[in-house]
Amino acid sequence: MQGMGDGDGNSMGGTGTSMSPPPSTMPMSMGNHGHSMMMHMTFFWGKDTLILFPSWPGNSGIGMYLLSLLFIFFLAAVAETLTAFSNRVSQSGSTTSNAVILTAIHALKMGVLYLVMLAVMSFNVGVFLATLAGHAVGFFLGRSGFFLRQGTGDLEAHTRTNK
Repeated sequence: MQGMGDGDGNSMGGTGTSMSPPPSTMPMSMGNHGHSMMMHMTFFWGKDTLILFPSWPGNSGIGMYLLSLLFIFFLAAVAETLTAFSNRVSQSGSTTSNAVILTAIHALKMGVLYLVMLAVMSFNVGVFLATLAGHAVGFFLGRSGFFLRQGTGDLEAHTRTNK
């Protein structure tokens, strides 16, 4: 027996035929508005996307899309600066209050990083680039040592402790 077809020309159990690849998008309901958007499963360019929240920015226009990119950029930069702040607190000595502060910073940083990760899972190239730029700027401002005085040797000590 050769197998049964599924009505779309794909053989289910036959030999020598392959099934078509899965679609790269799937419909996603937008709530009570009666609209539907496609949830992408591969990277794509475009301002009509969903990031973190229902209908945000959705198809609200370029202004809301740019605002959402700025928000994601800010979140990524905050995550990097929280890491720098955590490093500075941990170098100031080991006390009970420092342990509590470090725990709070870590919890906040992880929450921010998970939000950034969920935003990137929108598969929007603009969101991905905003995330990379935010992490780069946050690292530059908080962790690169660029703003430390190079003549005092602080840069070398800072570089050794961040590796």
